[in-house]
Amino acid sequence: MNSMQSMDRDIDHILVSEEQLQDKVAALGEQISRDYQGRDLLLVSILKGSVVFMADLMRAIKIPCGIDFMVVSSYGGANTESTGLVKIVKDLDADLTGKDVLIVEDILDTGITLSHLLPVLRMRNPNSVRLCTILSKPSRRKADIEPDYLGFEVPDEFVVGYGLDFDEKYRNLPYVGVLKPEIYSK
Repeated sequence: MNSMQSMDRDIDHILVSEEQLQDKVAALGEQISRDYQGRDLLLVSILKGSVVFMADLMRAIKIPCGIDFMVVSSYGGANTESTGLVKIVKDLDADLTGKDVLIVEDILDTGITLSHLLPVLRMRNPNSVRLCTILSKPSRRKADIEPDYLGFEVPDEFVVGYGLDFDEKYRNLPYVGVLKPEIYSK
């Protein structure tokens, strides 16, 4: 048995299929291409989870655009709830002045980290800052933040695949699935 089959066996059920993801990314790419026509678009991937979505989305966008990457973490105790304080581990290389920034995220969960990151980015004089996320868990939202571009709303379940991980595994699954509870409660 190969490793992919082993990962598949850890999945309780598939929430969003590979085909659904491909169709949605194509639609988002078309919409973003229309909305940002003639503008200085910069896609900002928040690593690591959004890397798969970012790679697909940038190929679906049919207008010129730049890309950049950030790594952020939220301060909290050892594995405790986020305090909302954001630490920028890897900052952007690009100057945001006059650019239309589109943050590309894998999932919008509580929204606390992004609600603290957005004002930081807005202070860097971009033309605009908007958010595109492939998944959203509105039932977990604690901050007043919603995506400008959304793939799918998902229930409050432990989702992996398409960039989302558990313990750095499952990111490379081509779909979004719900992890079996016995896997993450070990």
